[in-house]
Amino acid sequence: MCRWAAYRGEPLYLEELVSSPAHSLIEQSHCATRAKTATNGDGFGIAWYGDHPEPGRYRDILPAWSDCNLKSIARQIRSPLFLAHVRAATGGGTRRDNCHPFVHGRWSFMHNGQIGDFEALRRPMEAMLDNDLYTARTGSTDSELLFLLALQFGLEQDPLGAIAETLAFVERLAEHLERKVLVRFTAALSDGHNLYAVRYASDWKAPTLYAAPMGPSGGYCLVSEPLNDDDNAWVEIPDGTAVIVGENGVDVRLFGTAGAASDTSRIERMASGKM
Repeated sequence: MCRWAAYRGEPLYLEELVSSPAHSLIEQSHCATRAKTATNGDGFGIAWYGDHPEPGRYRDILPAWSDCNLKSIARQIRSPLFLAHVRAATGGGTRRDNCHPFVHGRWSFMHNGQIGDFEALRRPMEAMLDNDLYTARTGSTDSELLFLLALQFGLEQDPLGAIAETLAFVERLAEHLERKVLVRFTAALSDGHNLYAVRYASDWKAPTLYAAPMGPSGGYCLVSEPLNDDDNAWVEIPDGTAVIVGENGVDVRLFGTAGAASDTSRIERMASGKM
């Protein structure tokens, strides 16, 4: 399974997540502790927001620990909102087009998880895309296809609702085709203003997701696993939950596919200095 980290807040150097911490994303690329596979060496990518609406992006197929440019880039780039990902391929070849994050216009997206019997579902999933989104697909992963389907289902207007509808569509499709109904989905996405994350699985075995404050001015970090050993700093986000990090802080909401993600069923904000 992949590992990822995302941040929104006052501008921060990418190295604060990617390379500097004791259990940084680069460290997790060869020594993950809360995943089925310890090694995530099938490529990496970073997407960051700056002066333009569209994110910058750097991806490669090398393992994150062996790319000679990644640490240098992470040390020099400072951003208020960025996503970083190291890949352990569960489908799709090791090629740059299959490395996360994926971008389309102002949106960026990265994913950890899987779709059961994906090859049997891939063609009808692709058939749901309009021509522009279909031609935007450059790789072969289920992750990129989920991102494009979310755009098809209204990501611009209702991000969490579009993600919920996308995952519900996949579940309904698998059931209709009498295939295994299995979606495991822990993902982060952004439009350059808000950072969204969803942890969901049809079998309640979603990949892990943690959150913690970072930086001196109210920034927040969302990660697949903690970046250090300070257990008191990190809150595990429960399965069936969505997180929004915006200018007013962190909002945690119930999430499910039996309908839309509930914008009105807001649950507690994390408190006690943790969120």
